[in-house]
Amino acid sequence: MRTYAGHSSAAESNALYRRNLTKGQTGLSVAFDLPTQTGYDPDHELARGEVGKVGVPVSHVGDMRALFDGIPLRETNTSMTINATAMWLLALYQVVAEEQGDKQQQPYGEAPGPAEDLDDELLAQLAGTTQNDIIKEYLSRGTYAFPPAASMRLTTDLIAYTVEHIPRWNPINICSYHLQEAGATPVQELAFALSTAIAVLDAVRDSGQVPPERFGEVVARMSFFVNAGVRFVEEMCKMRAFVRLWDELTASRYGVEDPLHRRLRYGVQVNSLGLTEAQPENNVARIVLEMLAVTLSKDARARAVQLPAWNEALGLPRPWDQQWSLRMQQVLAFESDLLEYDDIFAGSQVIETEVEELCTAARVEVDRVQEMGGAVAAVESGYLKSALVASHSARRARVESGEDVVVGVNRFVETEPNPLTADLGTAIQTVDHDVERAAVHAVQSWRSARDADAAAQSLDALRLTAGTEDNLVPATLACARAGVTTGEWAGVLREVFGSYRAPTGVDGSVGGQGTDGSERLAEVRESVRRTGEQLGTRLRLLVGKPGLDGHSNGAEQIAVRARDAGFEVVYQGIRLTPAQIAAAAVEEDVHCVGISILSGSHRELVPDVLRLLRDAGAGDVPVVVGGIIPDADGRWLREQGVAAVFTPRDFEITEIMGRIVEVIRTAHQLTEG
Repeated sequence: MRTYAGHSSAAESNALYRRNLTKGQTGLSVAFDLPTQTGYDPDHELARGEVGKVGVPVSHVGDMRALFDGIPLRETNTSMTINATAMWLLALYQVVAEEQGDKQQQPYGEAPGPAEDLDDELLAQLAGTTQNDIIKEYLSRGTYAFPPAASMRLTTDLIAYTVEHIPRWNPINICSYHLQEAGATPVQELAFALSTAIAVLDAVRDSGQVPPERFGEVVARMSFFVNAGVRFVEEMCKMRAFVRLWDELTASRYGVEDPLHRRLRYGVQVNSLGLTEAQPENNVARIVLEMLAVTLSKDARARAVQLPAWNEALGLPRPWDQQWSLRMQQVLAFESDLLEYDDIFAGSQVIETEVEELCTAARVEVDRVQEMGGAVAAVESGYLKSALVASHSARRARVESGEDVVVGVNRFVETEPNPLTADLGTAIQTVDHDVERAAVHAVQSWRSARDADAAAQSLDALRLTAGTEDNLVPATLACARAGVTTGEWAGVLREVFGSYRAPTGVDGSVGGQGTDGSERLAEVRESVRRTGEQLGTRLRLLVGKPGLDGHSNGAEQIAVRARDAGFEVVYQGIRLTPAQIAAAAVEEDVHCVGISILSGSHRELVPDVLRLLRDAGAGDVPVVVGGIIPDADGRWLREQGVAAVFTPRDFEITEIMGRIVEVIRTAHQLTEG
């Protein structure tokens, strides 16, 4: 039983973890901030506004010590949601575990000894998970740091190392969770996750780092992290299909004979993006129903469950909100009789029919991906991303039309005043704006106090190793011990491997309402045409994702619908600086700039964009902002000059398009006629 947690600083997060453990939580699930996830230090330009917002900043081994101070790692099962920098974070974790075990420390900069000199007894006690699923980062979360092939090498090296030295560790947690949030249907969720698993297992096998007779151990340490949506029967059948397909794949493709090695091991977080800002009290019912979908069926029951808080669509949950989610799990596990019976769905013809239909369709899609050259090739070609964007567009269209009912959003919207949100200022937790300043000072002080020569030598060794085919974990451990920072470690690998910008999927996707869509879309399209005619040019909208926020689903849907509405759309993807956004707005001569931010960095980054537009002589270009933005922040942004603010309650994208046209007309003082 876990809650996904971490914010502000290592010390603050440590206090939260220790409180949660005293409340009966049986494991830790660490949320890292975006700079840590993408390999930047707090003082990097791209880290501005992002430090400590969506998780805890960990810049070096000192931060990792503080994060787990007083928490015995050899007795704790720790899940770390970390991907591009998973090798680095696990290295820091191992070094801290060694320190806790009173292992005699090597001086900073001294490389670890041969594998046989590692404290095998201590390492054998460490249990937990690194997410380390880089494929889905190119498709949904956007926290990749390196090109796909180089990223797969890091994944492969980490798996080979843990199988040999940390046998209880799950080195990869393949995440269909984020695929569903990016729009995946159940069939796509199954097929794309299994295609990722094939790519990883093939890479480990072909690397030659694991003897063939031990390959079953690799399969046994593979785990999955899945999403449970509100369609209870469909989600439960999806998991039964997952169990069947995984057993089939590992036996037929990899010849794994031990049924325990072929067992599907998965954890769950129920659907966070399905939670609503409107009538957020309804989210409690959604969370419970989704939890039941992955616990009622014994033959496909999750091994670990973490639940979001009811108010995540409003902002950062408070400790009390996280406690409520933990208590839901405890009531189910300890008060109900759910765990006392064999599978209650065994023998159901309805369930079996649905499961087999999912299996059949998923096999077809897996074969299609393999014919393209596998998951990595399907990422690079844009096929996977375009498929997800198209599915998400269709889903959004069903919600907007009312075909898919969302209680409190598109039906049953009348409501009594909600005492839980009567004071929105206290209904969520806010991160102190001094957190970033303190983190910047701390990392700079750390660099000044360490042995600079030892850090430089370890980075040189890392650079040299990255240019070979040797496993990168030993060199990474040396960097951790030498006091190297997260940004320095990733920076060296960027030098060797290069950078990468993933396909957006927007150009190849078909909008959910298309060219023959709703009457309202036709009205907006006519307004776009008429306004462009009055201005003497086609309307141009820039959709920008500043900072490190990689959750691009919303921005992609805005871009697709804007194109359907007749706009010329400029969308360059994620991870842009405010300067790049302002420069693109000027160069493309756009009529409106739309900024999408879900990480909470809007108070820092949006004013930067406004200022840079003014400095470039484009201060008259209206700026609109969308994201998880509390009402007070929305008012503040409008005071700074933002023309309109959109939040999850603005679910009708076509209406957003209509309002953007109105913003443009107001900015140009256009009248009807």
